[in-house]
Amino acid sequence: MTELSANGVVAYDVENGIAWVRFNRADKRNAMSPTLNRDMMEVLDTLEFRDDVGVLVLSGEGPAWTAGMDLKEYFRETEAQGLQGTRKAQRESYGWWRRLRWYQKPTIAMVNGWCFGGGYGPLFACDLAFAAEEAKFGLSEINWGILPGGGATKVATELLPFRKAMYHAMMGENIDGKTAAEWGLVNEALPLDALKDRVTEVAKVLLGKNPVALKATKDAVRRVGVMTYDEAEDYLIRAQEAANSYDNEGRKEGIRQFIDEKSYKPGLGAYDKDRVKA
Repeated sequence: MTELSANGVVAYDVENGIAWVRFNRADKRNAMSPTLNRDMMEVLDTLEFRDDVGVLVLSGEGPAWTAGMDLKEYFRETEAQGLQGTRKAQRESYGWWRRLRWYQKPTIAMVNGWCFGGGYGPLFACDLAFAAEEAKFGLSEINWGILPGGGATKVATELLPFRKAMYHAMMGENIDGKTAAEWGLVNEALPLDALKDRVTEVAKVLLGKNPVALKATKDAVRRVGVMTYDEAEDYLIRAQEAANSYDNEGRKEGIRQFIDEKSYKPGLGAYDKDRVKA
């Protein structure tokens, strides 16, 4: 059953362990307004520790994922409130993107259509990203006289080679989903009618993994990129020890199934996390 956020601008369904969250402003190409940003934080809060949610998928209603920031509501109307209004709007948008980057559950961006400008914030915040070949990606800010803000420039330089990032940011030209996959903005691009099936397939694989290990792994990948090798080595040792303190039995069960039962091979799949030693 579809549920709506307080203001109706975010919709979500939970089915078979997957939370399907959608920007719900199809008439505005799912542009992110201050209201939508507040509602997204509400929905993330609601779903993060629900027992029936193991993976969160973020998509959009209609032909767009998100067209970026709502130029009228996010820029013009908040700027009319002075610096206070601008800073409040920034905190609300950057806040839920930050929350999504460090979310408790694995997250997948399912880019079904347009993904522009500020949309690169939640795109990067998701752990994995899959796009329709027909989707359009663009840093259009240069076309109306600003730089790609809201972290979009950082996202471009994180995910793209230098020359592609520079071209993408300076030219304001759109690329399709296939090019986005080739450049590294998303993991894969598929025909739109195959997109949800592929995302469901990936989500089901994630649902079979140890959730404590998944959280530790996704955090580690984001953290170690800015560390030296020695710093990363130390961090990862501490991260594993911390994960053990949350779920030491799960780790031991995986080893038991491999060594004692020989019931699975780690290189070919996950151990059965729903079993415990009798």
